[in-house]
Amino acid sequence: MWPVAQAVATPMPKPAPRSAVSQAAAPKQLTPPEPVIPDPRRRPAGGLFVSFDAKQKAEAAKVSAYLSSVQVMSGSFVQVGPDGSRTTGDFYMQKPGRIRFEYDAPSPISIVSDGSSVVVRDRKLATQDVYPLSQTPLRYLLSDRIDLMRDTKVVGITSDELYNSITLEEQNPLVGTSRLMLMTDAKTNQLKQWTITDPQGYDTTVAVYNLDTKNRPDPSMFKIDYTNYATPNN
Repeated sequence: MWPVAQAVATPMPKPAPRSAVSQAAAPKQLTPPEPVIPDPRRRPAGGLFVSFDAKQKAEAAKVSAYLSSVQVMSGSFVQVGPDGSRTTGDFYMQKPGRIRFEYDAPSPISIVSDGSSVVVRDRKLATQDVYPLSQTPLRYLLSDRIDLMRDTKVVGITSDELYNSITLEEQNPLVGTSRLMLMTDAKTNQLKQWTITDPQGYDTTVAVYNLDTKNRPDPSMFKIDYTNYATPNN
């Protein structure tokens, strides 16, 4: 989920502390959605001279407005890795910059961002890797306010009756080129999934559901313990 310098392609974590966030009143979706796996052959070409028409720019503006309006979010997810493996779990987000992913057992991994750093913690091995948040493509989702056309390099905008899809490209001279494709509901603009393409061309897709954008997560969920990471900090 966080392919930082090729380090985190498909982490495999544990169940979240469900008491940390009040449960939404709406009925919960019990069956995870079926992620839409992008066809690598249909990736936008990108390049220096990418232009979009007025309709495409309007779609990007609607997605930008939605992302900027959401300051807290929690929910469940299903992740499909480059090898087709599937994992599920829960996530918690509070802008700016804070997010936590907890995958369902038996995985020992959790991922936490405190607003400046991202850690990938393996409780079984008693290790954790630390990366700057600025090196993760999902930092765009965690921005307090964002204008996709102004603040990112957009290389593709498509729409159909179900989804709006916006593809962002990022070039790093040390790592290579990575992409983030955001997909939102065509009618509500609600976030539905994202796909990260790492510099080697491998895709990791995450579909989210049962979203709660009202209740604020416990701030302690986003604290990083740099000394005692063999056990959960919740």
